[in-house]
Amino acid sequence: MRLKDKVALVTGAEAGIGLAVAKLFVEEGATVFASDPAASNDRLPDVCALALDVTSEVAWQSAVDRVIERSGRLDVLVNAAAAASYERLDELSASSWMWSIALNQTGVFLGMREAVGVMRRQKAGAIVNIAPALNHLPAGEAYACHATTGAVRSMTRNAALACMTDNIRINVVLSGFVQPPMLCGVAPIQVAHGCLFLCSDEAGGISGAELAIDGSGPVAAPIS
Repeated sequence: MRLKDKVALVTGAEAGIGLAVAKLFVEEGATVFASDPAASNDRLPDVCALALDVTSEVAWQSAVDRVIERSGRLDVLVNAAAAASYERLDELSASSWMWSIALNQTGVFLGMREAVGVMRRQKAGAIVNIAPALNHLPAGEAYACHATTGAVRSMTRNAALACMTDNIRINVVLSGFVQPPMLCGVAPIQVAHGCLFLCSDEAGGISGAELAIDGSGPVAAPIS
């Protein structure tokens, strides 16, 4: 088992990539705290459910405190909570823009900040941030998503460098469009396996890296 005895926190675990990551990590021996706003165990009976609004500073502090209270440590964080907003630039409202920033960018910042505070004391940890692979597959009506993807990539590299001496590895997975037909997209489990590798000891020498799991994204026609 590649994550035996590890304690992991996975956001956005109610569906899609986050759900696939949580299930796979349990299979690989980790104690998994799966977060979503509803904190339901219906889909994940073998995990510890956490109610977590990733846009809330207080909610993040409470969630990480609960992980430490129950397990004594936090070894892995996967920031999988995100959402896409498809609006033309000239039609994008300020409220939609701020919502995308809060969920896709600020949520990642808050998660990394709280996790790093714990992992620095442990002198060990692994964080994976997930963002759309929009830099490889431009989407003309996803202006806010492009902005947050660029921010998460830059934030990941900066945090990886800042945490290098504390044995904390931070990487980003750039995910293609997740859709059932494998046409210009990927399956959630494929992205989950990439996260598993980056969180395992096999990736002990990898930090600040970008792993693109985007199917045929680089050669597909842009969306306009």
